[in-house]
Amino acid sequence: MNTNNIKTKNAINPTRTENYPEWYLEVIKAADLAENSPVRGSMVIRPWGYGIWENIRNILDIMFKDTGHENAYFPLLIPISFLEKEAEHVEGFAKECAVVTHHRLKGDGSGKLIPDGKLEEAFVIRPTSETIIGHMFAKWCKSYRDLPILINQWANVMRWEMRTRMFLRTSEFLWQEGHTVHATESEAMTETLKMLDVYENFAQNYLAIPVIKGEKTKNERFPGAVNTYTIEAMMQDGKALQSGTSHFLGQNFSKAQEIKYFSANEKEEYAWTTSWGVSTRLIGGLIMTHSDDDGLVLPPKIAPAHVIIMPIWKTSDEEKQVLNYVEALTKDIRQLSFCDIKIIVKIDKRDIRGGEKVWQSIKKGLPIRLEIGPRDIASDNLLVARRDKDPKDKSSMSRFDFIQNLPSILEEMQNNLFNKALQFRNKHIVKINTLEALKTYFSGDESKVCGFALCHYNDCDEAANHPLMSELKITIRCIPLNGENEEGCCLFTGKPSLKRVIIAKSY
Repeated sequence: MNTNNIKTKNAINPTRTENYPEWYLEVIKAADLAENSPVRGSMVIRPWGYGIWENIRNILDIMFKDTGHENAYFPLLIPISFLEKEAEHVEGFAKECAVVTHHRLKGDGSGKLIPDGKLEEAFVIRPTSETIIGHMFAKWCKSYRDLPILINQWANVMRWEMRTRMFLRTSEFLWQEGHTVHATESEAMTETLKMLDVYENFAQNYLAIPVIKGEKTKNERFPGAVNTYTIEAMMQDGKALQSGTSHFLGQNFSKAQEIKYFSANEKEEYAWTTSWGVSTRLIGGLIMTHSDDDGLVLPPKIAPAHVIIMPIWKTSDEEKQVLNYVEALTKDIRQLSFCDIKIIVKIDKRDIRGGEKVWQSIKKGLPIRLEIGPRDIASDNLLVARRDKDPKDKSSMSRFDFIQNLPSILEEMQNNLFNKALQFRNKHIVKINTLEALKTYFSGDESKVCGFALCHYNDCDEAANHPLMSELKITIRCIPLNGENEEGCCLFTGKPSLKRVIIAKSY
């Protein structure tokens, strides 16, 4: 028999190479992360998916508080007049705004409900909160002694997206948005870059996603910002994912919202502000960076649970023996931690076929799987499977060695996933110096893995609106902050360029 012709069976169909977008949705479904809701473009996040978000939220929340920020909460509804104060901002979000115009319903006599009680002023369901938070900052900020104001909000927002995809782009999503006020331009810029560093640290050290820090070009900036900074990640199909942004707003919003203070020399000044945020989009990035054709793969630092134990028995006597052993083992594991993270263990005692249990845990991305039966208890050895390796492979370890080595195994898995993603990204970054080479690189079959093209670029409208951009469905992702100074000519205009930008297809 020619074994080269045997097709390996995968848990996820289609596979990544067969249909990457459909594979992504199937991983979400197989891992019970989320599903579509009855509300257009919105999703229901299921417990396993929400457990990942809770870990993202809890870890970042500590990071924010360690850098001096406090949590607050602001209204979901924003008066339209607030958005109108900042022209560029409202123009940037106008097409995505959901508007509330009535404050009650009434029956029409046939059992249907119709809007009633038209509001004097309509409200927008927040697409972002700069304007309403700025209104409050204007009340709170009177003296230089009140500064800096360092606020973060955990909330939901709504942007009426035309094309939605779970976690990556939904009409309603969860996020955090930081908003700060400062006395000087340099303090605000320091804050902007500090929070970008926080996002980089979190993405790389917790999500195991390598990112490139960069500045957005003029056409890609947040509406109303002076400068926008980003962390850009590469997915397994070579596309870029904007994974977090930090905005230096200058005095634009301060002037629109009248955020002023009296300086030490009693002179009235406009303050300097920033905003920054990440969202449930990070879960989409997590899926597309690490998962395989058997389902979700989770870095241990962000997994809702780290170890799943599957007890195996045939008789009632064996059941009692096995469960007693498993309970004792679980107690020992729960005393452990790795990287200051408490190790969480689950026991799967459900009355379903063992093979089905195994594949469910694989598709959910649980880092460590243990299968324990009477023979394992007799030898005091455990069958251990790691999700960063072939999920069907199991190795035998003594109970003592497993307990001793579990923290280092989880840390090793975390590092393995990051290094694997980093190698993939570095392999798919190329320097391109001609339009013809750029077209060749990004043309062809949609399943072709391209990546990041480093190209010279002059930040002007002529370059940003070059027809090749829309033809190839590519965008300027960022100007890398650690990019080398290198004189050249813009690919699109021939004008002088001092740095290369990242050009890519993106989500």
